[in-house]
Amino acid sequence: MTSLTADDGVRLDYTEHGDPAGRPVLLLAGFKASAVSWLYQVPALAGAGYRVFTVDLRGHGLAERPAAGVDMARRGQDVANVLDALDLHDVALVGGSMGGNTIWSYLSQHGEGRVRAVAIVDQTAKMLNSADWPYGFYGYDDTNRDTYFAERIPDTGRGTPLARRGMRLVRLLSAMKGGGDRTLTPGELTLLHDHATADWRPAIAATTVPVLFVAGAESEFWPSAHAAAAAALTPRGSSAVIRKDGHAANIEQPKAFNRGLLEWLGRV
Repeated sequence: MTSLTADDGVRLDYTEHGDPAGRPVLLLAGFKASAVSWLYQVPALAGAGYRVFTVDLRGHGLAERPAAGVDMARRGQDVANVLDALDLHDVALVGGSMGGNTIWSYLSQHGEGRVRAVAIVDQTAKMLNSADWPYGFYGYDDTNRDTYFAERIPDTGRGTPLARRGMRLVRLLSAMKGGGDRTLTPGELTLLHDHATADWRPAIAATTVPVLFVAGAESEFWPSAHAAAAAALTPRGSSAVIRKDGHAANIEQPKAFNRGLLEWLGRV
């Protein structure tokens, strides 16, 4: 990986693949995941002529791990630092899980000037369930707002059990090298709480570029209906649900995911 320095001195890491003259696509991994989690997307995107970047933001993968100070706002600023350092324009931002909501943090702070399109991979716009948003994290609402994620990511009992996922599990284990450790540090718990309590619906509604929301039909974390509900918030939104797919939608069913992503990128 290649390193760059954020505006506060923290080291971030990235990889670059594909045609240097191709349209840029920046892939942002989720909480506790590394850039390796996109290993099934990089060859497909590069083979289609795109200039592909994967990134380890602070505290993830091979990037520097500050003990504190990592929240969603800082992650959005890190994306800005990456785009500035690499001088990327007309970029498609693709984010999985927390990486998706990191995109909304970036857009909230810096606008759409550098962005051509956005794809969000199985990340609900609001994790806290409410009367007007029943598409949040299973079991999470105002009654346990500050305690539900106090120690770990809860096991919801939803989705396909790991033992029954077959090759989906094999792909998941391969893609989570460099990430996936379930032990959470105090700093990671702080970031997780900030992520869990955020509501990105206003940011989505303010977005004018094309946005694709992808859901895994068997996501462990939230109903797949979150994708269509979020797409309805923005004028150029669209959604897709991948059958027999979990939260790590790009990993468990990479062929279906890549096919849909490439078709959409070709249109926007």
